[in-house]
Amino acid sequence: MSTDTDATPDDASTDANTDAATDSGGHCSTPDSDGEVAEEIAIVSFERKLDTAEEIVAELTDDYERIDVLEYHGDVFAEHWGEYDCFLGLMASGIAMRKTAPLLDDKWDDPAIVVVDEALTWAIPITGGHHGANQVAHDLSRLGAVPAMTTASEAAGKQGVESQAKALDSHVVNGDSTVATNLAVLNDELGPVARLDGPAAVLVDDGVTVLKRNGGSHSDANESADRVVLGTGTVSGVRTEQVLEAWETALDDLDLTVDDVDFVATGTRKEDEEGLYEAAKAIDAGVVLFEKETLLEFEGPSPSRSKELIGWPGIAEASAIAGGREHELAREKERFDDAVTVAVGR
Repeated sequence: MSTDTDATPDDASTDANTDAATDSGGHCSTPDSDGEVAEEIAIVSFERKLDTAEEIVAELTDDYERIDVLEYHGDVFAEHWGEYDCFLGLMASGIAMRKTAPLLDDKWDDPAIVVVDEALTWAIPITGGHHGANQVAHDLSRLGAVPAMTTASEAAGKQGVESQAKALDSHVVNGDSTVATNLAVLNDELGPVARLDGPAAVLVDDGVTVLKRNGGSHSDANESADRVVLGTGTVSGVRTEQVLEAWETALDDLDLTVDDVDFVATGTRKEDEEGLYEAAKAIDAGVVLFEKETLLEFEGPSPSRSKELIGWPGIAEASAIAGGREHELAREKERFDDAVTVAVGR
């Protein structure tokens, strides 16, 4: 799976069946938290820096539900604490730290905090790196700011479980477990994320992070359920442009765009295919890798020589079916440019 925009072949794979769409908990709340993603931001700025604040708003406005600009005064953070997912302080880090430190309580409840200098040189997550701050800092890189991320997994070039949750349009249910699972990420000991169809009951211990699919109101859940999965097979050495063009053609045939994509699905044998991961990064989608046993269970209707030759079913259709919420095909596989095979699942 990928992070916000960083899909790498080291990401965890998926080795079980997909789950049904489920309801999410409250925003930035414990224990049922979808606080891995910042959606409502307050830019706190001194008066002399308001032009820079508006520049940030103009760049990021399409990516967030709400961005407000608050002029700085001594109690501004306290007055609006709990109102936003993330505070972006256009100020020295020392000011933001002194004013917010007395307000901090729990990482699953607290808003994320990022500071950026007036010249937009550095974007520094101070708290809540895995809960929106890294995401906001990364987005500020479009304005030239360097994201100075210090969370251990990102600093090591790896993907924390909170970022994995975001890639799968899900949220962490049991936040306390992420200490153990992110340590396992650092030590390359975290196995694949298992996906389970309901109805089912799961018993886990404190070292197991449970992810639950997002979906709030009934209408939101329906909208989420309409999203599709791009089942994709590629030749070795496929170019990013080939994958993107194939996806665009397949989606256009269904009157869909990349905004309708839940995630990209493929087989574990494609885990080192950089062109595929770079394409997923370009459309800001997660990548899920299915084991052969799972793909055999969800084998598609179109014939494929790969099963006869190497024992694998056709990856595009099987991964699209396995990854889809309804385990159905919206579009059967098609081969593009003799390099990319795409099927669309729902």
